[in-house]
Order: sequence, then C-alpha cells, then structure tokens
Amino acid sequence: MVDAHRTFVIVGGGLAGSKAAEALRAEGFTGRVILIGDERDHPYERPPLSKGYLAGSDERESVFVHEPAWYAGADIELHLGQTVVRLDRAGKSVELGDGTRLHYDKLLLATGAEPRRLDIPGTSLASVHHLRRLAHADRLRGRLTALGQENGHLVIAGAGWIGLEVAAAARVYGAEVTVVEPEPAPLHSVLGPEMGMLFADLHREHGVRFHFGARLSEITGADGMVQSVRTDDGDEHPAHDVLAAIGAAPRSALAEAAGLDLAEGTGGVAVDSALRTSDPDVYAAGDVAALRETPWGGPLRVEHWANALNSGPAAARSMLGRDVVYDRVPYFFSDQYDVGLEYSGWAPPGSYDQVVCRGDVAKREFIAFWLRDNRVLAGLNVNVWDVTGSVQDLIRSGRPVGRDALADPDVPLADLAGGTD
Repeated sequence: MVDAHRTFVIVGGGLAGSKAAEALRAEGFTGRVILIGDERDHPYERPPLSKGYLAGSDERESVFVHEPAWYAGADIELHLGQTVVRLDRAGKSVELGDGTRLHYDKLLLATGAEPRRLDIPGTSLASVHHLRRLAHADRLRGRLTALGQENGHLVIAGAGWIGLEVAAAARVYGAEVTVVEPEPAPLHSVLGPEMGMLFADLHREHGVRFHFGARLSEITGADGMVQSVRTDDGDEHPAHDVLAAIGAAPRSALAEAAGLDLAEGTGGVAVDSALRTSDPDVYAAGDVAALRETPWGGPLRVEHWANALNSGPAAARSMLGRDVVYDRVPYFFSDQYDVGLEYSGWAPPGSYDQVVCRGDVAKREFIAFWLRDNRVLAGLNVNVWDVTGSVQDLIRSGRPVGRDALADPDVPLADLAGGTD
C-alpha cells in the first residue's frame, strides 16, 4: 500500500528505460510508473540497427523490447514522442515539451546518447546519414538497397564498431564502400594496433576500401545529393551517400541544466555503484550514466547493449531501496560477415603492456587477452564460444597468469581464473 501512492518516472524510451520499468513491476512495485520517450516508436534494441535489421536478415518487429500491448498490461504509462525540457529537482517534477508537468518520487534518467556530427561543409545534403534511431536505420536500409542495385558508393567516416558493421551490411547489398579513419587501423581506440588490422584485412577481403590517417574535410554535391567527399590530406573519393560514424555523446544536457554532477572526462551523469546521481532521488542508467569508480578505474561510461540491458534493472532495484552494487564487466558483441565476436573488459591503448592470443588468429578462431603486469584487463573471443564467463572471471580475479598458460588452449581458462596452475 505504501508503493501505491508513489510515482516513479523514467526519462528515456530505450532498452535501459524499458527494462527498468519491467524490473519495477517484477520486483513488486505497485505505484505509478511513467516512461517518457522522445521517439514515437515503442522502446527497441539498437544492435539490430547496424546488424541484422540493417542487413535485411531481421524483420522490423524483432527489434522491439516488448510488444506494444505489454505496457498497458503491466500498467506502464507511456508518453511517446515527448521530450522532457526541464527537470525541477526542488519541485520533484519534469516538464514535457507540450507543457505537461509530471511529479516523481524517484526519477531515472536513461536518456542515452546521440551521434556526433561532422562539422564540415556539405553535411546538409540529403544523402548524409547518422545511425542511432530506428528511423535512421529504415532510411539507410532503403539507401543501401538502392546503392547495391545501382553500383553506388557509400563513404563511411569512422572505423569503429558502427562503421564496420554498416560496411559489412552495405557489402551484403552490393554497395561500394570506402571507410575513412584518422587512426592507423580500425577500432584503434578499443583494440589497439595489434588486433585492429585483423578487421581491416577481414573487410578488405569483402571489397571494402580503407583510407587511414585522414578525416573528411568536405562533402560535395549537386541538387541536394552527394557526389564525392574530400579528405584533409587532399584525396577525393566518389560517393553517393555518406555515413557519419564518429562516435556518440551522452545526452546529459537535461541533467546538467538541473545541476546534477557530471563525470569528468566522460560527459556522462556521474553515478555511484548503486546508480544514484548527486541527487538521492535521481538515478541514471545506460549510455548516459558514468560510474565514478569501478574495479577497472574510473570514471567509466559504457555505451554498449549489455550495459543498457543490465543497468536499467539494477537502477530500478536501487530506486526501490534494494542493496545494489553495479560492477559488471563491460561487454559487447559484434557480427561482421562470417565473424562473430564478444569483448569483455576495458583496456584502452596505453593501459596494457602485452597482448596474448590462444587459438588460430589466421583462421579467425581465437581469444585475445590484453594484460598489464600479467593480469588480464580484457578479452576478445572471435568465433570461439561459451568462454565469456571464464574470460570475465579472469578479469575479475586480478590474478597474475603466465603468458604460456594463457596462450595454451589445453589449459582451461576456468583453471586460470580459479587459481589452479
């Protein structure tokens, strides 16, 4: 009966927000749950937007977290196509763009992130794309179909996960693809030079061209359509469409305007291990949240699917007063052509001193480990399955492991994590 008089508001209609709403009901909360999303589509998962749905192998309906009728059945109040324009912490309310004010007892910010924009001439041309929302994927999927039929050219700015996954999807349609990347290899900020070039080779085998060490400097066109791109080293590439895949920025403006603490260096809303912000009645989860401290250092903001999937429910339990320590090992997955992979941990360039592999790198069936002082910081399994738990146990243990044992496929990973030599 206590809960029945309380209102929990969730700002953000993505995976983190919808899973938080689901968890509130699963935990027995009987009060009012309001979920606000600025898109008209019901909450959906984002990985298919650059993977199966974009490539044409998944149906549109498969991306949604729940069927639309589920929300009414769970007594979740939806405000779709609405933007929260103001957070009044003193009055414990949020104001929507249409002037509606909603009171809250507890508030969850799950506002996600938004794609970074190219700041160069030509970005207003009609065939310049970003990929973050379902509507973006709908439009890009149509363009990839046309490019494949017309032998058209797609230029992708950025060789991160989104850029490479879209490149793979574009080649499925038969489009010509050029990827422009300022670093010397794909995924350089995540995998470093040791593993990055493996993905360059994979994509080259499928006809993708790379232009490393350069950035787009201009997009040229006529009659509103793209004709070519220029790079800052003087080169020019033919293009009919351009995708900006240069990263994402947390949507933290609402929190910042309300005076909530942001985590230095991340732009995200600072949260403790219970996902509480600097206001005890406001929580944050998903892409917008930055943990002040983690076992791997901090502050740390993670943008990947697993973080939204797990942090939303964790925040919901924390809002209910449960004891929560959110310290999951960062994790993401990717599919490109016939290569599937999973990455666990956090090892940006400069944080590790060696990379050790077990398995057959040439056949792309292996596990790579990033180490510092013989302790595993991160692991990447490529076309090797059912090892993520053991890799994450190794990372959590912080136990020194021998290079030879780590590289030897006959030594079970579980033994290394559990302390058996």
